[in-house]
Amino acid sequence: MKLASFTVDGVRRAGVVHEAEQTVTVLPADLGTVDDIVRGGPQALDAARTADGATRALSEVRLESPLHRFNRDILCTGWNYWDHFEESKGKREGQDPAGRPEHPTFFTKGPDTVIGPSDDIAYDPDISVKWDYEAEIALVIGRDGRSIPEEKALDHVFGYLVANDVSQRDLQRAHGGQWLKGKSIDATMPLGPWLTTADDIDDLTALQVRCEVNGCLLQNASSGQMAFSIPRIIAELSHGMTLRAGDIVLTGTPSGIGNAREPQIFLTDGDVVVTRVSGLGELRNTVRRTRLT
Repeated sequence: MKLASFTVDGVRRAGVVHEAEQTVTVLPADLGTVDDIVRGGPQALDAARTADGATRALSEVRLESPLHRFNRDILCTGWNYWDHFEESKGKREGQDPAGRPEHPTFFTKGPDTVIGPSDDIAYDPDISVKWDYEAEIALVIGRDGRSIPEEKALDHVFGYLVANDVSQRDLQRAHGGQWLKGKSIDATMPLGPWLTTADDIDDLTALQVRCEVNGCLLQNASSGQMAFSIPRIIAELSHGMTLRAGDIVLTGTPSGIGNAREPQIFLTDGDVVVTRVSGLGELRNTVRRTRLT
């Protein structure tokens, strides 16, 4: 099932997308938002599956980020495709690790980064001159857990989305080698276009992750190329740390980022960024100059 978020008569509502028919069924208001369904457990999900509602053409609604209520920062995984790790060697401005990490690398980004699947990506050259694209698979936790065993990790996943972890590389380097600042500029992370429930994904290792800028394909990889699998990410991230229903976890970007290219490619005003993951949908966002200072 594909759960979408949009506003009807001034009220945020949840809907079920029927992608083949290009329609969406507006769920009853008493089921709440997609955030409520995620946190409501199996009973809320079952209610959404069986609910009746008015059907609209998908083109008649403006899809928003599926999630709007965040428990904390967005949880992220870095260097999770070895080809991406290798392509950036010598280009991290003195911040290269000694070798390949033996465990997933984690960081966070602020929730105010999140925008919808067709919203503009904010761009302010007074803040950064190196705005980079990063196509990613994101997952949403559906059941609380701490120190989750790897073999049970997928039991805690509600579903999956497409994300683009737009990053400011100069900020990423400038603040002591940590990544928070270069990943947390407001209104820069598209998320969506809907939340696909976990049972709709047949093979987590066969999702194709792509990013195009102005029609040029710059990233194209399979989720099977991940350095650390999604169950491993959940198990290590939750080790001694509670993950809660509604938490968003990004799983890393493949090779092809702008900072690692020669010559480098960075986003600028007017660029159209299309992020696709097979089975999960497409984001289409335009970079727009926005005053953020």
